[in-house]
Parts: sequence; structure tokens; C-alpha cells
Amino acid sequence: MAVTTVCVFCASSDAVASDHRGTARALGTAIAREGWSLMYGGGNIGLMGEVARAALDAGAHVTGVIPHLLANREVALEEVSRLVRTDTMRERKALMDEGSDAFLVLPGGIGTLEEVVEILTLKQLGYHDRPIILLDPTGYWDPLLALLERMVEQGLADPELTRLLESVDDVQGAIKAVREQHGAQTGDPSDVALELETGDASAEAAREVREAHAGEEVSHPPT
Repeated sequence: MAVTTVCVFCASSDAVASDHRGTARALGTAIAREGWSLMYGGGNIGLMGEVARAALDAGAHVTGVIPHLLANREVALEEVSRLVRTDTMRERKALMDEGSDAFLVLPGGIGTLEEVVEILTLKQLGYHDRPIILLDPTGYWDPLLALLERMVEQGLADPELTRLLESVDDVQGAIKAVREQHGAQTGDPSDVALELETGDASAEAAREVREAHAGEEVSHPPT
């Protein structure tokens, strides 16, 4: 199965350094040039805004997923192809997981860290086998990689853990890694699992996201 949609986890802070912004813009453009769609956290500021606007400008379909509580704080980007508003952070993450073939991680704060650790944990447990790629030209994520190595050294994690994600230092390396690692999609959350974990409304939103990426017309949910 070909890659159709990639999820980008990244900072929503407007104080982020300019070099990170440049990488985010380049990634958004590259995603569009590959013919892929972008799934991201729906924000208009920080690296979220940079990657989304660049992808849109280059012609990509962009889906933003943002909780109502954060819509004003992160200033939701209304110009995206589809904006999904959720009740909770858990629903947000479930929809981003459900709709994505691969995960690319730019620098970010504790929210980004939590997202990448969760998706890495799910991969370790066998819920999916999709690529997880840290796009990290400046070594921002090196302490995380060192912590994972320490977990293995201390016998707290299987040595396989450090092989479940890859760190690259440029955009083309990230795109190449997604292409090379992408394989059969196994263990993605089903509609039933979503209904059990997050409620019927979230499961319905997941179906709408998939339909939208399949080219069907889907209206925006009420805000």
C-alpha cells in the first residue's frame, strides 16, 4: 500500500527558533511534492503553522485536528482543507493516528514529546508498524535517543526499542526514510476501538477523515 497521508508532530509555540521554522516549511513543501496529504495538530502558529501553510501553498491536502479548548490558544488554521475539532486531546491523537501512514517529528515541547512517546509505545506493543521519523538537523532530540538507549542498558526496555524509530538530519532523508520503511499497515485502530476508547462521535469523525482523504466531499463539523 502506498503512502497517502503523513502525520507531523511539532511545536505550536511562536517563540521557536528560525532554523526550526525553515525545516518545517521545507518539510511541508516536500510532503506536497510527494503527492502526500498532511495530517497535523491544526494550529496556525509555531512549527504547526509553518508546515501546514507550506504544504497548502504547494498543493497538498491538509487536515488539522484540534480540540475545542486549544482552538483559540493555538489559533486554529481555518484555511486548511479540513479542520476537525475534538472534545479531548485523546480524541485528537486517535484521529491523527487513525488517518496516517507514517509519523514525522519536528522539534516540540512536552505535547510533542508525549505524542511521539505514545506512538512509539504503540509500535513497540505491536499495534502498528508504521515509520516514526525524527527530522532533527540540530540534534534537538538527541537527549530522547540517549534516554531510550539508557532504558535498554538498564534492562528496562528491549533492545528493539531503539530500532523502532529513526533520526535523520534533513528533509530529503526524512522523505526517503518514510518511503523505505513504509510497509503493510497492521494494527491500526478500528472504528470499534475508537468507539470504545473515545466515544461514538470520535469514531464518526475518524470515518469522515478517511472519506475526505479518499476524495469524498465532507462538510466541516459544527464548532
